[in-house]
Amino acid sequence: MASQDIAQLTEALAKTHVGEELSYRGQGLKLDDKQSVEGIAREIEQCKYLKALRLEGNTIGVEAARVIAKALESKKELQRCHWSDMFTGRLRSEIPPALKSLGNALMTSGTRLTELDLSDNAFGPDGIKGIEVLLKSPACHTLQELRLNNCGMGIGGGIILASALAECYKQSSVAGSPLKLKVFIAGRNRLENDGAIALAHSFQMIGSLEEVHMPQNGINHPGITALATAMQHSLNLRVLNLNDNTFTKRGAVAMAQALRHLRNVQVINFGDCLVRSEGAIAIAAALREGLPILKELNLSFGEISEAAALVVATAVRDKADLQKLDLNGNCLGEDGCEALKEFWESVNRADVLGSLSDDEGELDEEEEDDEDTEEDDEEQNCVNGTKENIDGSPAKVKFSAFSSPHFQSYIFVSSLMVNLGLLKGEEKMKKVCVLPGHLIVLEHCVGQDYFPVDLADVLEIFLTRNGKVLESCSSARDALKTALEKRITA
Repeated sequence: MASQDIAQLTEALAKTHVGEELSYRGQGLKLDDKQSVEGIAREIEQCKYLKALRLEGNTIGVEAARVIAKALESKKELQRCHWSDMFTGRLRSEIPPALKSLGNALMTSGTRLTELDLSDNAFGPDGIKGIEVLLKSPACHTLQELRLNNCGMGIGGGIILASALAECYKQSSVAGSPLKLKVFIAGRNRLENDGAIALAHSFQMIGSLEEVHMPQNGINHPGITALATAMQHSLNLRVLNLNDNTFTKRGAVAMAQALRHLRNVQVINFGDCLVRSEGAIAIAAALREGLPILKELNLSFGEISEAAALVVATAVRDKADLQKLDLNGNCLGEDGCEALKEFWESVNRADVLGSLSDDEGELDEEEEDDEDTEEDDEEQNCVNGTKENIDGSPAKVKFSAFSSPHFQSYIFVSSLMVNLGLLKGEEKMKKVCVLPGHLIVLEHCVGQDYFPVDLADVLEIFLTRNGKVLESCSSARDALKTALEKRITA
């Protein structure tokens, strides 16, 4: 071959992209019209086996999007679209038509996407409408990762998205290959309860999720409960991040129930979710029983007390893969922080516990309402509280409920401790006057085979840390503590 031919061939090859990815990431390009985007379009056309296109960190107008879309119409091998942060400075009205042009091109090409990232594009619900048809189409039947973080989609956008995912699953199932979405990321989107509930229905239908990230969405316990129910159907779930939503006790209990069905979870982030002590106890019960490969647990900034934090620590201390436990920003107090550090030092795993530098100090007990502490009520509640008057009590009855598969032990022990005054409950309750007879009955129950050891462990921790509230029954309290210690070490 002549040297001139070789030179021409070399030049032709240099202009032909044979790689799998084209990246314009972070170049800050302002692509408004055909002329500004001609070079990119040409490179896309020349890339024969394009599998990934990175456009993030630029700003693309409607006309420029049409030109790029035209170049994509022949790229049936394209699998990954990294298109986050590509509408900076654009009017919101410009974004939906730009997205529709790009989406139509993907459908025309016959491509089968595995990853779509449109994060950090503040397009709101109209932006979701711009990709709605794409998400329902065969181009997304193979989608494995969907990233829509910080898009401001709101409740309306969340509902549209949920409907599109559900339709995608139905159509792909009819085609013989059901959608198997693995990663879903939609933090900072103001989804609130209605958006979360709609998405939960779709998640439950799909049942293949491995990572779910939905932090900072204003979701309260109804939405959390719906998501918890949905997560039970994704048995391969590894990462669950719901940071900075609001669980409260009801949401935490629902999520704890969901965790009992999951064996592959490695990372849990329920930080800044207001799980509170009762919720933490419920979650701890689920952790004690399962999640054998847990690596990270974040329950920070949740108004969790010292005793509840120790219950959590006890539940995860034997997790061999555990690398980080974050309980910062709770209500442990100086002594509680020290107790937690000593706990992990005693099992030679001090490195597991994260910083406690932002601890909020001990919880302040709310004063009871006058109507809950009237003397007449106290006198009525304090009748038959001595050892001699417990013949008809549960002390002589075997609690068959403990062995029932429907028995929720964490709810039982939380309610018990709230009534004993050892734990601050979330709901207002009439104050119960605790007398030695109550503790004597409990002491008897603790010594029986039917009383679960894990409940004895939780009760012993709270009695040790908060036992001063039972000072008026000190003798019965100490006897109960002894019985608990024997039950734990038996």
